[in-house]
Amino acid sequence: MGLMTAIDNKLAALKPSATSWTPEIVAELAGGLFDQPAIIDAGSAKPMSPDLDVWDAWPLADPTGNPVPWGGGELWFALAVVRADDPEQRHHLARIHHFHRMGDDFTHIGLTLPEATSPAARQWSGSARLDNGEVTLFFTATGHKGDASLSYYQRLFLTRAPLMADGEFGAWSEPVEFVQADGHFYRPANENEGEPGKIKAFRDPSHYRSSDGQDYVLFTGSSGTQPSLHDGVIGAATSNGDGYRLLPPLITASGVNNELERPHVVEHGGRIYLFWSTQRGVFAPGIVAPTGLYGATAESIDGPWTFLNGHGLVIANPVERPTQAYSWWVLPDLSVTSFVDYWGPEDNTRPEAETRRARFGGTFAPFVRLELVGATSRLVG
Repeated sequence: MGLMTAIDNKLAALKPSATSWTPEIVAELAGGLFDQPAIIDAGSAKPMSPDLDVWDAWPLADPTGNPVPWGGGELWFALAVVRADDPEQRHHLARIHHFHRMGDDFTHIGLTLPEATSPAARQWSGSARLDNGEVTLFFTATGHKGDASLSYYQRLFLTRAPLMADGEFGAWSEPVEFVQADGHFYRPANENEGEPGKIKAFRDPSHYRSSDGQDYVLFTGSSGTQPSLHDGVIGAATSNGDGYRLLPPLITASGVNNELERPHVVEHGGRIYLFWSTQRGVFAPGIVAPTGLYGATAESIDGPWTFLNGHGLVIANPVERPTQAYSWWVLPDLSVTSFVDYWGPEDNTRPEAETRRARFGGTFAPFVRLELVGATSRLVG
């Protein structure tokens, strides 16, 4: 049997069955008590750089997902822009930058991809792995290259470069669009107009290598089989030796939620845990749920998935500060990063953009830590 035939036969057996996040499941959140981290104060919300807004971070990881030791600490990536009067404009200018993490401190190193290398007008979230000295950067290419309009066109790319001793990279390879929305399981995200929270999705690629050595990429998508205003899914693609091919969604939230953002997998205690972030404003009308980190667990990526704590919620922002942090990322040691979002109390005495600037952190939030036992999670630090 040839190599490609063996790979194709293996992939033919991989048929994940989507697990639905239904209104009935989410309804269990009503009136519940949730794990909430401490309220972020002015000291924790202080920008890590006076020049940059930073959000959506992920580490340079080995193929198992563990951050790679580097320079006495770790190398991290995040979206960043020059600080502007209105932080909401950051989504239209986002670029990937890299940082040196030493404990709780992050130092900016620089822009990751040269402008000439980028295949689109801006870059949104992704993931990065180091394998045999080579970095593979998975990322979302958003908009059209050379077009200043605010298109929400989203595609999934990867590029590779050797990691240099100083934390910089050798020449990046030509970015490759490694998988495309098929129009069946996944709606193409090709809107030219829209607003955050309401646009369709095909973004946030995160790499996962299973214990049997199979490579996957998870992503945020929109359902092609159950299209609606709230049709978020967590999608998956698997390596077939030459590239990646799409699998059916792992989690569907049709009628519940529009954006299951930045999905990623952690292995722990002989199980796998799938996490994502979402915001209260992207749940369907009539569903009351907080901005937070959500998750599910299974014995393998094929599922079926059991929602953590019965409803899926793992960490919610404090009731007094419902928007203080966002975009959580769980590491294999169960420490959790996020960024400081709109952390301060609302102020209706000033113009809206000015108020947003005063309240927006745009920096790395304090790490917290989870405990996972079966289908139960607990915030322990």
